[in-house]
Amino acid sequence: MSPNPITETVASLMPKAKAELTELVAFKSVADFDQFPKSESAAAANWVADALRAEGFQDVALLDTPDGTQSVYGLLPGPEGAPTVLLYAHYDVQPPLDEAAWTTPPFELTERGGRWYGRGSADCKGGILMHLLALRALKANGGVPVSVKVIAEGSEEQGTGGLERYAEEHPDLLTADTIIIGDAGNFRVGLPTVTATLRGMTLLRVRIDTLEGNLHSGQFGGAAPDALAALVRVLDSLRADDGSTTVDGLTGDEVWDGLQYEEADFRKDAKVLDGVQLVGKGTVADRIWARPAVTVLGIDCPPVVGATPSVQAGARALISLRVPPGVDAAEATKLLQAHLETHTPWGAQVTTEQIGQGQPFRADTTSPAYAAMAEAMGEAYPGEEMQYAGQGGSIPLCNTLAALYPRAEILLIGLSEPEAQIHAVDESVSPQELERLSVAEALFLQKYAAS
Repeated sequence: MSPNPITETVASLMPKAKAELTELVAFKSVADFDQFPKSESAAAANWVADALRAEGFQDVALLDTPDGTQSVYGLLPGPEGAPTVLLYAHYDVQPPLDEAAWTTPPFELTERGGRWYGRGSADCKGGILMHLLALRALKANGGVPVSVKVIAEGSEEQGTGGLERYAEEHPDLLTADTIIIGDAGNFRVGLPTVTATLRGMTLLRVRIDTLEGNLHSGQFGGAAPDALAALVRVLDSLRADDGSTTVDGLTGDEVWDGLQYEEADFRKDAKVLDGVQLVGKGTVADRIWARPAVTVLGIDCPPVVGATPSVQAGARALISLRVPPGVDAAEATKLLQAHLETHTPWGAQVTTEQIGQGQPFRADTTSPAYAAMAEAMGEAYPGEEMQYAGQGGSIPLCNTLAALYPRAEILLIGLSEPEAQIHAVDESVSPQELERLSVAEALFLQKYAAS
């Protein structure tokens, strides 16, 4: 049987895609402008806008969103009466963490061992290339059979809600019959997967103060209340002995009944050290897709090098709480704040500040778009059936779009499979996954238009 022309076209476009991803990864588009220049994000946004114009998109615009970042929008009109599909990705990226720990520079796309390494290569600049490849393949094989809207967000990784607020203020802009969120990933390389659920999240800063200023630990230690010690106690109260998250009033016994994640595979994917136990209880899928999870992201306290023998007057931490479907993120935030206040010892003064929040999401997998995607993925991945999985991470825009457009079908696919190590050192993308998912998206658009 001869190869599908879409498959052949995408394969021929991969060298150009690598060159483009190299350009896009080079922009240090971290939407935290205290760490990275805003000009880097602006340059990345302009790159995306220019790419859309080159593909014939109309009404291409840089949208100034309320959080001070820009999202890129474009419209490619299809045949009269054709459905409209919104394609989403984001061009902002996580900070590279310790650049010296990267095997190759984080903002230089580097091929190694059959993968392309660089910050954002999978999450989610690669998603932008996936959309472009799919559209180019269709244009080369009879044309794009649907109207296409593209929205590339500029602050997804920060959770500051710029695009969500903009969409709410301009509800007609992103209307679509189906929405493809290109910011998820296959359960494993070569296993086509749609993400059926997302945990939501809330980010809180907590600060504890006990003294007007630091004190000599020899002169005052033993009676003076140590703010850092109080903070450690508060943070410890967020976990049971087995590591399960324990926020007062927040349930943690939900069960995941879909695709399971074998513990041995998880240990390998997460690179858990020998002899170290996993935390929590239930199946791995229960723990990472169906239950809340708290993580201490950072603590402000004196570093070991240069520390003085002092009782600390103040200390603070940044806490992330992942919220499973069925739990309101705003309510979970209130419960977390109340928990922190209740468990602060010694009458210490405690303040909390919410930094970001996103609601959990659950897709309707019985919709016609899912049937079309299952067919498309079966062709793009011969011999494999499309799987349904959850994702522990958050994409706050999903719930905003679901609320604004309740009739729209929302599918989540993407390049962030376990080997990609998104958000970590040495993030990478599988070019084979980029190729196959681009084929799948193009085939989906054909099948969806014909359904």
